[in-house]
Amino acid sequence: MPPPVERHLLVKRSRLRRTDAEALAIKGLGFLAEDAERLDRFLVLSGLDMANLREAASQPSFLPAILDYFAADEPLLLAFATWAEQDPEIIAKAREILSPPPETPGSYG
Repeated sequence: MPPPVERHLLVKRSRLRRTDAEALAIKGLGFLAEDAERLDRFLVLSGLDMANLREAASQPSFLPAILDYFAADEPLLLAFATWAEQDPEIIAKAREILSPPPETPGSYG
């Protein structure tokens, strides 16, 4: 059962803020933690374990990594989107906000 819907997360993609993206990634960790198999798979693939999870969570790269993890597994992404009552495109936008693609040389806004 998902946590109460935070209405500020149900926003248009163009208005998604960094704080919204961070909150969505934190919800993603909660989604993973609700199921031992999902959490174990995340830990194995990320090279983490329960002993260093808290320390890893304090790193700036952790929240984007959660959304990257969902992006790499479409069925999991769709399950999370349903659980979080979010459009998968919002999750993709949150990932982009937290981990923007690197600028390529010679590309100008």
